[in-house]
Amino acid sequence: MGMVAFFRFKWSLLIVTACLLMGCGNMRAKMTVNSMRPIMDKMNIAVNKNSDVALVKDAMPASLVQMDGFIEAVPDNEDLLLRASEANGGYAFLFLMDTDKPRARKLFQKAKEYALRVLLKNDDFQEAFDQPEEAFAMSLKTFDKEDVRALFLAANSWLSWIGLSHAENPKALTDLPKVEAIMSRIIELDDTFNFGAIHAMMGSYLASRPVMLGGNPKEADWHFKQAFEISDSKYLMWKYLYAKFYTVQIQDQDLFVRTLQEVISSPENLLPEKNFVNEAARVKSKALLAEVDELF
Repeated sequence: MGMVAFFRFKWSLLIVTACLLMGCGNMRAKMTVNSMRPIMDKMNIAVNKNSDVALVKDAMPASLVQMDGFIEAVPDNEDLLLRASEANGGYAFLFLMDTDKPRARKLFQKAKEYALRVLLKNDDFQEAFDQPEEAFAMSLKTFDKEDVRALFLAANSWLSWIGLSHAENPKALTDLPKVEAIMSRIIELDDTFNFGAIHAMMGSYLASRPVMLGGNPKEADWHFKQAFEISDSKYLMWKYLYAKFYTVQIQDQDLFVRTLQEVISSPENLLPEKNFVNEAARVKSKALLAEVDELF
């Protein structure tokens, strides 16, 4: 980002913050936030290219609070809601899920709510949201390929929230059919979205559940292989998830170690536009590999 753009961005933040704190009219804040989309796009590109995981980790909490403030100013901005959903869910997954589950659960809940606020603008989906599974699944047919991002963010954060909530709140498991229906619809619409993310998500889901409760290691392996093929095995987080869920489920220690070592030894800039997530996968893989004796 150039210096002019940087200062313009800082000035925009000051305007929005002042309006929120002083209670001035919403119109100016809305205009400012809505005009910031090109700068946010550039910032997102810069973050994804950044290979310094610690630096991004330290910067993200302020960003999350900032986006909450922007949403207060422009509550119906779909792009902003989806950015906030992605950021909250991403931060929870990368930095909290393994160390601070209560905080992660809250952020996944917020990420889910932000994504659902976008999806619930669809009248058919809104009407069927609290209806039985069949009506809910039918309403998903009204979504198109352009809705995949919102569908994925909702399903991903929702599933993660269930995973962290069901021990204390067994009723959370009753939401699983809805999440499964959303995942199935995403596969129908665009299974290549974000380097095959839906296949990695489905593989993790099927591998993390006991067979008696619907788990299916063979099908999970197929989904992971699809994710590897779509991403040309350059999106390293899919290999991390494969090791974490699939290899542990089938208790293949050699495959577990080999897969994580592949992630750790992968060259830098393997996928330049996703440096951050690949480096985060490397960090998480080192931590997971250290647990090998506990998992096998």
